[in-house]
Amino acid sequence: MESMHGAAGKIRLAVLEGDGTTRELAGSIAQAMDHPCATPVAYHSFEPFYAASTQVRPDVMIVDLETLGQDGHLSRLAAAQPQAMLMAISPRESLSRSLAAMEAGAHDVISLPIDPVAVAERIDRFLIQNTRLPRGESLRRQAAPNSGEPRDLTTTREPFRFESFVGGSARMRDVYDQIRRIAPSSAPVFITGESGSGKELAAAAIHARSPRAGAPFIAINCAAVPGELMESEIFGHARGAFAGTSESRPGAAEAADGGTLFLDEIGEMDLALQSKLLRFVQTGTVQRAGDTRSRPVDVRILCATNRDPHAEIAVGRFREDLFYRLHVLPIRLPALRDRREDILPLAQSFLARYAREEGRAFSGVAPCAGEKLLTYDWPGNVRQLENAVRQAVVLHEGDALTAQMLPAFLLGDGGLSHRHEPVRGAAAPFGARRRGGEIEPLWAQEKRIIEDALDAFDGNIAKAAAALEISPSTIYRKRQSWSDRIEGGDGGLFTGFAG
Repeated sequence: MESMHGAAGKIRLAVLEGDGTTRELAGSIAQAMDHPCATPVAYHSFEPFYAASTQVRPDVMIVDLETLGQDGHLSRLAAAQPQAMLMAISPRESLSRSLAAMEAGAHDVISLPIDPVAVAERIDRFLIQNTRLPRGESLRRQAAPNSGEPRDLTTTREPFRFESFVGGSARMRDVYDQIRRIAPSSAPVFITGESGSGKELAAAAIHARSPRAGAPFIAINCAAVPGELMESEIFGHARGAFAGTSESRPGAAEAADGGTLFLDEIGEMDLALQSKLLRFVQTGTVQRAGDTRSRPVDVRILCATNRDPHAEIAVGRFREDLFYRLHVLPIRLPALRDRREDILPLAQSFLARYAREEGRAFSGVAPCAGEKLLTYDWPGNVRQLENAVRQAVVLHEGDALTAQMLPAFLLGDGGLSHRHEPVRGAAAPFGARRRGGEIEPLWAQEKRIIEDALDAFDGNIAKAAAALEISPSTIYRKRQSWSDRIEGGDGGLFTGFAG
């Protein structure tokens, strides 16, 4: 296939612009993209742009609506280049203009001023979602056309990393941004997310970027410690407090003095201990079991749960007053199935790590294995993915991780038809359809459903609309109505469980 710049293997961007602003913007977007990208080619009128695009078939077309002129031109471009992402840029916000552009075939309409990094992420997601070959595979086919199956699916670039996290999806970049904002504070943080989604990594990242980074980070998994020992683990005990305790011992709270105390799976803590934790949060002092002396402790408290705390409060398993003391700065970790573009970078990272540890020669993920990884639903999230890759490395040898090496649960239909359901009788996961015991408003339910569909199709409005059996313009109208509500006072920096 011919390239606009002869840069084989690079994403081709074609730009229709009038005054050079769009071309400069496209250049910034190209630099910010994860996919290797050729220098954008700019045209100043529609007909030369249209003629060139029919010959070289660009991957992304960025068009200035002011320069485009006639409304029918956008439809012509969309019909002629159905494989390309068509992005329209408007110099001002106009709902009617955006709707018209979407109806004409634009995948996205953005208004000035524009964040190039955010737009680059949207383009990267589109390219991954709308090509049969996952990221990097087509480039390797061009580089080694006679070598048989390409060895891996990942690009030669290092995956995006933030502290101990791997993955540059938009959902995770939002999390990283929250961590950056939250870290300097001393306020408690309440982290929610499914098991295996990275809650402890988030807590560690907050500590690492805080003024307390040089002090201890003490983590306690409340689900892993027997209930009768939990008080001693957190607050310590005096000599003789229990049978066989011949010495006084400080607990995790004292050990974390000056630093950070992370209480993982706090929803597993019994009500009696919750009362003592509430006193600790209120007073900043600890009292060891069996002791009458209170000791001042300076710690920042982070906590996490895979349960819906509102549901736990409703059934009497979690103290409401404690929740509001701890739920000052909330963070929600997305499930892995909601950030599929991170699956291959994570798999490659785990593969490299365990290949080193086990003395294996693995250097990449074969396309057949990548397809299985990408289409599985991952109810156990990142931890399950890590275990699957580690098992394959331990049990097999080779240069590339192939589908045949993967655990049996990945070799069926990919798992997409087996959606992750909560265990019967367990508390509903966060994001439940009730909010603080009240029915969620209809507009909020619509917002959640549409956003879930957009997440499922990596931001592709046309595909999300088709799945919901509505028109793309309906999604645009709904988004505008949500913006009006948020601007009217329904929104905030931290959205808690609406995230």
